Amino acid sequence: MFILFMKIIWWVINIVWLLIFSGLAVFIGVRNVDAAGMVQTPGIKMVSFVILGIVFLVVMLIQLIFLYFIRKTTAKVS
Repeated sequence: MFILFMKIIWWVINIVWLLIFSGLAVFIGVRNVDAAGMVQTPGIKMVSFVILGIVFLVVMLIQLIFLYFIRKTTAKVS
């Protein structure tokens, strides 16, 4: 029962992360001026997207490690 709960939580967390990253990508794409008042050129936006992508990869790696342990635990229970 606990394993099923962990899988459901894993999926919910992934959906939340996907919504967060999608929202941030849209925000970066449509803003014209950042919080410091700097005009956002395509180059600056690209740097922001790269940084967001790196954060996305780190979160994805953590989620995959968590999934590995969930599946490992599921294999022991079965």
